[in-house]
Amino acid sequence: MLLFQIAVTLIPGIGDITGKKLIAYCGDVEAVFKEKKQHLMRIPGIRETLAGSIISHRNDALRRAEKEISFIEKYKIGSFFFTDDLYPHRLKNCVDSPMMLYHKGNTELNKSKIVSIVGTRSATEYGKECCKSIVEGLAESDVLIVSGLAHGIDACAHREALKNGLPTLGVLAHGLDRIYPAVHRNLAQKMIDKGGLITDYISETNPDRENFPKRNRIIAGLSDATIIIEAAKKGGALITADIANSYNRDVFAVPGKITDTFSEGCNHFIKTNKAALIQSAADIKYLMGWDTKKQKDTVVQRKLFVNLSPEEDAIVKLLEKNIQLSIDTICLELQTTTSHVAAALLNLEFEGIVKTLPGKMYSLV
Repeated sequence: MLLFQIAVTLIPGIGDITGKKLIAYCGDVEAVFKEKKQHLMRIPGIRETLAGSIISHRNDALRRAEKEISFIEKYKIGSFFFTDDLYPHRLKNCVDSPMMLYHKGNTELNKSKIVSIVGTRSATEYGKECCKSIVEGLAESDVLIVSGLAHGIDACAHREALKNGLPTLGVLAHGLDRIYPAVHRNLAQKMIDKGGLITDYISETNPDRENFPKRNRIIAGLSDATIIIEAAKKGGALITADIANSYNRDVFAVPGKITDTFSEGCNHFIKTNKAALIQSAADIKYLMGWDTKKQKDTVVQRKLFVNLSPEEDAIVKLLEKNIQLSIDTICLELQTTTSHVAAALLNLEFEGIVKTLPGKMYSLV
């Protein structure tokens, strides 16, 4: 099955959203390679050009997939298809999440607390000190730190995570057969030992410019929250933060002087309510609900609840077993969509059964 899973990502014209649609209509990924052109054209959104591309390129895609399987087996690289149980569940809930991921390392991709830290490649001493302080402050919370292994804030976040005993994950815009920038090769090796590297690109993929904005959706989607530490008006950090907002994830920004070029992006996001202002790790832990002591579980009297839908009832039962849960976790547990869960949670809030907590968490009243 892995052969077909990799191959479907290599057919020209098939993106992540279209690929998932194809698999859903065909029944499974292997069936995509066996369907006739006229049958493929009956699938909504699949026009003759794309159907022709699937037919004409599938044999080449399968041959290239065989080569990739040899590569990942040789170098002990993990592969996760979007239907796999081990696929990062936060990312799975994003409509444009990659169909396939390749991971080298030993970190848990579904840890209970994950944050992304992004920022300018031309970090100032102020930015580096802020990054250092925030990562140090998060150490006691056992947080997985995600970033992009780039110069500046990214590298600072990875190094400080390692220094403080935190796992850290680098999201790459190329294959796992190389490291870019090359100067971070030693850092990447240390991250593999205490964290890892992840990408949706096969081996021999160069770090082309257009790959970086695309990989930013992984940085945003893997995490509970994205933290911006120094960012100019334009750049990858702000793209990542915008994507995080589109995924309904928390976004935090460290403010800077209004005259500082590399604080313009952060200040603008705070000003336009796209990011919450933070000054320390304590702010993050408070806003995410990570600094609250576990209170004694309160047994909810079920007889008080009337006229609950099956989905609402299932959510209440989940929250009875857990002090608080994120909407992503609820979706994963119930195997349903974000829109269905969000609607059920809203009804439960109106009924006074559920309350919203900082960090977009939910608990019983």
